[in-house]
Amino acid sequence: MEKVLLNKPPAQRRLSVRENTYQKLKEAIFSNRFIPGERLAEEQIAAELGVSRTPVREALHRLEQDGFIEPLEKRGFCIPDNSPEEIRDIFALRAALEGHALRLICRRITDEQIGLLQEIVNKAEIAILQKKVDDLSRANLAFHDALMEMIAYKCHFYNFIVNMRQYVLRYRKGTLPNFGVGERCVDGHRMILLALKLRDEELCEKVMKRHIQTSGEDALRLSLEKLQ
Repeated sequence: MEKVLLNKPPAQRRLSVRENTYQKLKEAIFSNRFIPGERLAEEQIAAELGVSRTPVREALHRLEQDGFIEPLEKRGFCIPDNSPEEIRDIFALRAALEGHALRLICRRITDEQIGLLQEIVNKAEIAILQKKVDDLSRANLAFHDALMEMIAYKCHFYNFIVNMRQYVLRYRKGTLPNFGVGERCVDGHRMILLALKLRDEELCEKVMKRHIQTSGEDALRLSLEKLQ
């Protein structure tokens, strides 16, 4: 991989470094590598990624434009420590986006794709019976991953939803290992699957919105508990 990169024209190499830096920094943010309010130090990030400060600076400005970080009063950027109201807004936006996405999926979904979703739900139900929290979390994530693949033909819309979902998972990481939350997720997935089997677009949008709203309530509850 290194040899291929080095054989590219200089401008293309620079573009690859910038994009790679942006993606790695975004992944670090989504995986809670940084504490909310912590200054994102260009020097330290550049050293850890093995790049100069220029692509790091460009990545930080891009992440600010994407709404994933915010500027500090004096200098630099940090991860926002969103208020409960902001968390509500974020999940409301995700509900609207994924509700519309499921409506689009409903128009094109095949019996084979429905079968795939059913298999994932079956695995989640087995995990519930066996009290395997990790398996339940993986199945719940896999369900949404499978749905997102079904909307991938709409490239810009797909990328927007994926970015939003990754950002939201910052608030879901603390709730996903919770068994009660996992069971509620499976209930929501059963309703989504039923709406898809019925090929009812309006019902699909309604049940997805409700499912995301329930996830938001769980994330908000966790956020409020941390403040206590």
